[in-house]
Amino acid sequence: MRMIFMGTPEFAVYSLKALLTQHEVIAVVSQPDKPKGRGKKLAPTPVKEYALEQGIQVYQPEKARDPEFVALLKELNPDVIAVTAFGQILPESILNIPQYGCINVHGSLLPKYRGAAPMQWSIINGEKVTGITTMFMAKGMDTGDMLLKTEVPITPEDNFASVHDKMALAGADLLLDTLTALQAGTVERIPQNHEEATYAAMITKETGHIDWSKSAEEILNLMRGLDPAPGAYAMYEGEPLKLFKGTKTEGDYRHGKCGEVVDSNKKGFVVKCGDGALTITELQATGKKRMPADAYLRGHAINQGVLLQ
Repeated sequence: MRMIFMGTPEFAVYSLKALLTQHEVIAVVSQPDKPKGRGKKLAPTPVKEYALEQGIQVYQPEKARDPEFVALLKELNPDVIAVTAFGQILPESILNIPQYGCINVHGSLLPKYRGAAPMQWSIINGEKVTGITTMFMAKGMDTGDMLLKTEVPITPEDNFASVHDKMALAGADLLLDTLTALQAGTVERIPQNHEEATYAAMITKETGHIDWSKSAEEILNLMRGLDPAPGAYAMYEGEPLKLFKGTKTEGDYRHGKCGEVVDSNKKGFVVKCGDGALTITELQATGKKRMPADAYLRGHAINQGVLLQ
């Protein structure tokens, strides 16, 4: 099909690469360049960078709903618009342009986890399975009729980075399958049950602030869901101490307060939490590199009795 692709982060590059193997992508739409790094130089989005490498025209509207941009899309007259993690809500004036509609790749098994951060929240909430849903885009956020789904398992070893990569590949494959079925007229529109909908709110820095009264399992899930960024953290000596990995630890730590460093071992230091204790095994102090906790402890003492906030 002759199409326009809309996407912004690395996750969306997988979809664009897949589309180029079977379809004619006449233009790419991505979010505007943003300042990056210490120098705050404007940097292209991953999708823009890849599209330019392929010689594809890229558009970066501040607001996709601007009448001039909508008119441009009408003039391009695509058969379909494929959207993966674009980052803007599309108005009806765009949704009604292509004859096959606007098809979105969403990172959850809808109607669960609508919204901005479905992959992170699936891990944080301890889900064992997540997945991808393709759907017709509608006025509401992630409320359109569903087309195809595929499941992706979340293992205990997974973090956001590994789930992101698995989901990006699954999403690219499912997008191709969806477009093939759409063109053949063999795909069924399945309305969402809005009463079963849940929402995955945007991740902020504060999302990562560890509540040590929660269970060891919940704290480990938070670390995995925010690894590598923005990272789960506790406040130590007035600075955030990012904590990336840990293990549940057996022992009688009933005397400790939640968040208190109650022990240490060869792998790291042990922190009391709501239903037991965790040995922290990988961390990153402010201004330092990420490192194993035992390596950090060789140069920095975290004494028993210290209370991580």
